Amino acid sequence: MAAAMTETTTLKHLNVPPKQTWNYLKINDTSLTVIKPKEQGEVFARLPEMFGRIESGIGPEAVKWIENMAGDSHYIEVPAHRPTDRPIVVDCDADKTDIKDTGIIVRNHANATIVMLSHGKQGSKDTSANLLRIYAEHDAHVSVVEIMALPEEQQHIEGLAIDAQQNSRIEVRQYALGGGNVVAGLATNLAQDRARLDLVSRYFVRGHEKLDLNHVARQRGCDTKVEMSASGLLTDSAQKTLRETIDLIHGGKGSKGNELETVLVEGDHIVNKTLPVILCDEEDVQGNHGASIGSIGPEQTEYLATRGLAGKQVSQLFATALFDDALIHAPEAASQKAVGVRASDVLGERAFEDSREGLALEKEGE
Repeated sequence: MAAAMTETTTLKHLNVPPKQTWNYLKINDTSLTVIKPKEQGEVFARLPEMFGRIESGIGPEAVKWIENMAGDSHYIEVPAHRPTDRPIVVDCDADKTDIKDTGIIVRNHANATIVMLSHGKQGSKDTSANLLRIYAEHDAHVSVVEIMALPEEQQHIEGLAIDAQQNSRIEVRQYALGGGNVVAGLATNLAQDRARLDLVSRYFVRGHEKLDLNHVARQRGCDTKVEMSASGLLTDSAQKTLRETIDLIHGGKGSKGNELETVLVEGDHIVNKTLPVILCDEEDVQGNHGASIGSIGPEQTEYLATRGLAGKQVSQLFATALFDDALIHAPEAASQKAVGVRASDVLGERAFEDSREGLALEKEGE
């Protein structure tokens, strides 16, 4: 179907932060040229209306495009007071130009592990997309492992939207491991008291790849807590933009929010932009943010040389650690395979097999 669509359109306002800064910094948003949806009278299955009210991070323009392009949406419900027997996998195959629109309700006191997987080997000339919206009822525990392991030529849009009710706990581990031009937004609404978000985001960008991230946490309830930690490696001529916003909303007394980013750069033509923001409309709250950027210094380089590492081997050491972390936290076979394919491309087949053996991971089919 996608191959027959040649007309394009531009999505102009993607990954817009809640509060913008000076335009000359060119960090307020991003845009993508994508296939224009067909205008025809087909009727597709849509998600319940409640999912449309959950903020996604990528913005309403991108959400509408995904909904129009995806065809049928997929709805999943996790029953109350029950853990999931196995991880729920939301799979987007870029080689097939998949465009996925999924909604999940995790009922009260339930425990769910969700894998948001976007991957490919060869990629497609058309844009792939993966949109996941989650509603967590009171006392639910939701663990999301988000993996973007895409080929260097792939353009991709990723949106993760979460609405968390009283006493719910949300854990997100986000791995952006590759893709030619990736736009990914994540927004969490801590709507009621004592809801919590723990976000760990790790990224690797190399060559001429572009990665654009937008993380938003709205703290509406009292005594909510947010911990956002991002770290990554940029090499060659990579371009990365990260916007992180903690919004301490009026009425959310006793809430706390922390955000931190650490970036390692290895190259003379890298473009790195970070916009950490804390918005505060309440007195009885705490918010902290920070960011650090650096490269491997002469002393570290000299020390690593005594251990037999020089040149590209040094940056590969850090890349290996990042991929190892993704493999450790990938909870099932499909996500492990996707990380493995990308790791083999970046590190080489031998280096990846050494990592697999060191982590005591089984090969597929064993």
